[in-house]
Amino acid sequence: MTNSFIQISDSHIDDEKKVWGADSQKNLSSIVNSITSRNYDALIISGDLSHNGTASSYSLLKEIIKPISVNLTIVPGNHDNKLNLSSAFSQNYLTTLTIADWEIISMDSVQDNKTSGLLTKDELKLLAEKILASTKKFIVLCLHHPPIAMDSDWDDKKSLENSDDFFNTIDQFSNIKAVIWGHAHQGSEFNRNDVKLFSCPSTALQFNGSEMIGYNHYNLSNEGEINCETVWL
Repeated sequence: MTNSFIQISDSHIDDEKKVWGADSQKNLSSIVNSITSRNYDALIISGDLSHNGTASSYSLLKEIIKPISVNLTIVPGNHDNKLNLSSAFSQNYLTTLTIADWEIISMDSVQDNKTSGLLTKDELKLLAEKILASTKKFIVLCLHHPPIAMDSDWDDKKSLENSDDFFNTIDQFSNIKAVIWGHAHQGSEFNRNDVKLFSCPSTALQFNGSEMIGYNHYNLSNEGEINCETVWL
């Protein structure tokens, strides 16, 4: 046990190799090759696994990530087809991961036919119930959409629409140590009320024009510290 987990995001696998000018299949394969050399306990994919949500694209993605797909959870993104995604990953869809004294709880922030995200009242109620039911000392929360301004060229109107409702829900809990997400195709770290906030780069391409691809590797301490190494290829 390493007390660590890896997050990949926004792989945008399609039936065509090229997505927005990038070979997303080849790039994801390179990411997988890098991850196989690392020690970790769990893997989370935080949305936009597919570019167009086809069943065949999820089959292709499953084949590519096969070497790293042990102890896996899947979070939907706005490019995903939830029916096809949940069918392809029925055992991994929005599951909760546990590592030592830590629990990683996932949320569905996707709205139908919209790029921006929203956590419905039911989703926020479910989140609070999961946090209350947790027997672990420390909690990490994962969703697809950024819940804060990204301080970059990213259009924050495409992020989570009701961030205030989200933070009002989680601020009552002292055991939440981090929130992680994708969607913005950039690696960043922020801090809010002693809760660390991490954005994960895309395995396909970054929106800022960088030719690098990457992922996040998080290390968890027994004292409640979480640290992130963003790995660039």
